[in-house]
Amino acid sequence: MPKTSSEPAVPGTRTTLHGPTMGTRWSASVDADASLDLAALRRDLAAAVQQIDEQMSPWKPDSDLMRLNRAPVDAWVELPAGILEVLACALDINRLSAGAFDPGVGALVDAWGFGAVRDTPDAEAIRSARQLAPRPAHECLELDRPAGRARKRAPLQLDLCGIAKGYAVDRMAAMLQQHGVQHALVALDGELRAVGGQASGAPWAVALEQPEAGRRAVHGVIELQDLAVATSGDYRRYLQVGDARLAHTMDARHAAPVNNAVASVTVLARTCMHADAWATALLVAGPGEGLGLAQRMGLEALFLLRRPQGLVEMGLGRFGASTVPGGIGASLNKSPRNTNAKA
Repeated sequence: MPKTSSEPAVPGTRTTLHGPTMGTRWSASVDADASLDLAALRRDLAAAVQQIDEQMSPWKPDSDLMRLNRAPVDAWVELPAGILEVLACALDINRLSAGAFDPGVGALVDAWGFGAVRDTPDAEAIRSARQLAPRPAHECLELDRPAGRARKRAPLQLDLCGIAKGYAVDRMAAMLQQHGVQHALVALDGELRAVGGQASGAPWAVALEQPEAGRRAVHGVIELQDLAVATSGDYRRYLQVGDARLAHTMDARHAAPVNNAVASVTVLARTCMHADAWATALLVAGPGEGLGLAQRMGLEALFLLRRPQGLVEMGLGRFGASTVPGGIGASLNKSPRNTNAKA
């Protein structure tokens, strides 16, 4: 439980605040100022992520997302501004990515054993899910943001796990700025955002994980200043079915878990919500289509591809120098320092 008494910061020190949310943990590394009340900041950060979880969790039956999922087709559902903002971004990226990112994969997530319904794939549920949403989500969901409402125009089960954590990071960054914080790094799983740089003037250094199941190792280091980063991969959450390893990310176009040569994709963006969703889209799109999509959208992205000779880097933007095995992108340093591990 957060402290209720005033807990002023000691100037010139770094403080890390953290807490549980969304089945994982959030954290904020803050270069403290004397006027900063750490107890109030911790309380407000926890409240911000809790609100997003209550709105967008597919695991909470009473969340706003689940209310929308249960609503009949053509019935308007009143929704908070936060989830409408995330839905608008999700539908936009669904359209721009030609369906590589699709928030309408909720039934597929459940059917393949990654949701709240079951923990193993179910053949009959998979068949039913494939029939539920034959059209992309942006054609099935109508938003009326001025009126604070949305309605489904066709059967649709939404899942915002590919974007909600990024949005939560953005909300924590906004909360830090409301408290007057100018130097901080906020993180939730593989999504991070820097508020300014470090108080010393140096950028924040965060670790990019080596995409290996069952092992935590650093592949390189990315430096951030007023920038967000998100990584999507196939190596942390998966199901082992016989000899096959099924990644938790769904490819709505094939109604199945993503299955390509991409081990992970890392995207830099001004907001973590966009970085999160685009990292998912590029992971699903795969090495060929994904690279073309990233080029068209002007994204800064690093693909780590599995090849017979080992991992191969393929980068754009500040990662553009990473085009050979073991290569180093402009923002990727192979010598970690002051790193924050990414999931």
